[in-house]
Amino acid sequence: MARKRVSVEKMIQKLRESDVHLSQGNTIPETCRKIGVTDQMYYRWRKEYGGIRTDQAKRLKELDRENARLKKLVAELDKAILRETVESDEAPPDRRARVWFSGQRRC
Repeated sequence: MARKRVSVEKMIQKLRESDVHLSQGNTIPETCRKIGVTDQMYYRWRKEYGGIRTDQAKRLKELDRENARLKKLVAELDKAILRETVESDEAPPDRRARVWFSGQRRC
């Protein structure tokens, strides 16, 4: 069974609706039934988006995207630096010795 994707805006809207139900004296399971989510989903949403507004959630989403992009750039830069280091003509003078000793068995 495929899971439904709920937008951040809808999550926040449902959390606000749940706050109204809770303030009227309903329990959390009753509130979850009224807004159409499971208890687990309610607690997960509340932990992540509990006290923020819709515009803040949009900004958070943008920052997450930018953060992922920057992490990818840093990883590519690290790969390029490692590639340059390996391909450089300047090998340490004892490189052959390290290769030879690394292949031997230790007792």
